Amino acid sequence: MDISQLNIEDYDKCNNIWDMKKHSDLAEKFLSELKSGNRITYVYKDGYNFIGEISLVKEMNDTDYTIPNQRVYISRLIVKPEHRRQGIGKKLVGFITEKAKELGYLEMSIGVDLDNYPAMKLYVDAGFNKVVYIGEDKQGKYVKLLKTI
Repeated sequence: MDISQLNIEDYDKCNNIWDMKKHSDLAEKFLSELKSGNRITYVYKDGYNFIGEISLVKEMNDTDYTIPNQRVYISRLIVKPEHRRQGIGKKLVGFITEKAKELGYLEMSIGVDLDNYPAMKLYVDAGFNKVVYIGEDKQGKYVKLLKTI
């Protein structure tokens, strides 16, 4: 198993992790961000099979999430259901934290649904210990969390 930066030519392989056709608007948005350089995606692979992904997003037009050269946003941490609860999410968060440091960022942000207890625990355990905002959108209640790196 290894974690590596996603080559844009392999973007369609992320469909192995999440249903890109069902979420085509999101898939197109992410692809556009990859092409522009605003999104950097890393994939967790077992051989050639993609089983998890995580991204850094440099600009979100929301200072709770991103501040140029200071704060970067973690986006789309997802692991295939049959591979969850095996520490892959934790490995991906640790990996992306090191990448953010290498890129010179001082802080990382994340948004998480308040009813997503496993994700909330993962992020709090990983050091996302400052609540920046609590709100609600069409998907429900969520919190913006911050971590100093």
